[in-house]
Amino acid sequence: MNITIFSIGTQGDVRPFIALGLGLQSVGHKVCIASGQTCATLVRSHGLRYSPLTADFLEVMAKDPRAIQRGLNPLALMSTARRHLKDMSQHWASEGLTAAEGADLLLGNGMMAVLANSLGEALGIPSIETHLQPVTPCPDIPPMMLTPPARPRNGTLNEILYHVLRGVTWRMLSAAYGPVRKSLNLNPLPWYGPYYRQKKQDRRILYGYSPALLPRSPSWPPGVQVTGNWFLQGEVKWQPSAELNAFLSCGDKPIYIGFGSMLSDDTDGLSTIINEAIAKTGRRAIIATGWGGLAVQDHSNPNVLFIDAAPHDWLFPQVALAVHHGGAGTTAATIRAGIPSVIVPFFGDQPFWAWRLKQNGVAPAALMRKTLTAEQLAAAINAASADEMQTAAALLASKIAQEDGVKTAIATLEEWGVLEKFTRSTAPATKNTHTDTLVTPF
Repeated sequence: MNITIFSIGTQGDVRPFIALGLGLQSVGHKVCIASGQTCATLVRSHGLRYSPLTADFLEVMAKDPRAIQRGLNPLALMSTARRHLKDMSQHWASEGLTAAEGADLLLGNGMMAVLANSLGEALGIPSIETHLQPVTPCPDIPPMMLTPPARPRNGTLNEILYHVLRGVTWRMLSAAYGPVRKSLNLNPLPWYGPYYRQKKQDRRILYGYSPALLPRSPSWPPGVQVTGNWFLQGEVKWQPSAELNAFLSCGDKPIYIGFGSMLSDDTDGLSTIINEAIAKTGRRAIIATGWGGLAVQDHSNPNVLFIDAAPHDWLFPQVALAVHHGGAGTTAATIRAGIPSVIVPFFGDQPFWAWRLKQNGVAPAALMRKTLTAEQLAAAINAASADEMQTAAALLASKIAQEDGVKTAIATLEEWGVLEKFTRSTAPATKNTHTDTLVTPF
């Protein structure tokens, strides 16, 4: 079968779908990933077909860094995102049709689910919704768009908040998808969005996160399944610098500090706080400057090594803990490596994953970036270094190791009847063209 996967955002939003695509390819399917140009090389380097979508979030963050500063206020963030998405989406209909040409199945991740479903409706082919964080209303999991409360909410109120946030989300997306559906000659979606067009029991969603980290809500219908993380296996051809190798081998395991694609409105101030916190803890540290969230300030400290980036699945097993923003991809990499985290969230789902890590005993409470001090960060690093957190992280990693999210996702699609099941005797031969390049992981 020919399968097209739609996912936009940072590379952390696309890497899981490369993993899923490689899994689908390994059992005989042909996969195309439609995403922004910043992910083109990443997709092609793994032997999958790439189709472009207008969606450069790095450019948006660079031009409008205040969008991230508003990120923990969903109403303010939605207003900004609505404007940017409307600009991006002008060519989504034509680009989507090109990407979906010849496809037998469409997968749409996050905000791209509406595009995949609309294309499926126009072309008469099935589409499946995917997410890397929970968005299905339920009484027991707090909505990921809101900072989780200190104590559990009333279940009915919790579920109502999901529906309110769906309305807010559709307010953001409708500016983009009204013109898209018109270009596809489809009827406009209702004012409340596409979320209630199907009966709850008929809607099918695959969640690509670990049920060990966040179990599936028992209130969800059978068509909503948590498969486990879709890990992109092994940056096997990436080679560290001699300096990085030497630093890792010359003393105690260092801590890792990096915020991936996040951009700060006060890079120097945040970097100063981090360097002061490292000095207070007396720890060795690797600081990844990423896409500009942190700055190189002092090359003279032998206990600190600055790098641009390194693959998380290579580096994290060699560090003691990670200080990061709490993105879904970085969170998954830390729990897989069996290390605790210290979270400084920037926006979106990051406070949610910080909360979940704390619930699992593998991270202290999240630190607020706007009021962060060196003393707070040092205290959190010391808390994450405690034996009980190290033990909890190792236990969670052992559970993650027993999961196979890609295999489970493929089996679920086959069970739903939207994916043809190949046997070894019928599957077409596929050549392994998997190569790896250095990218900024998060």
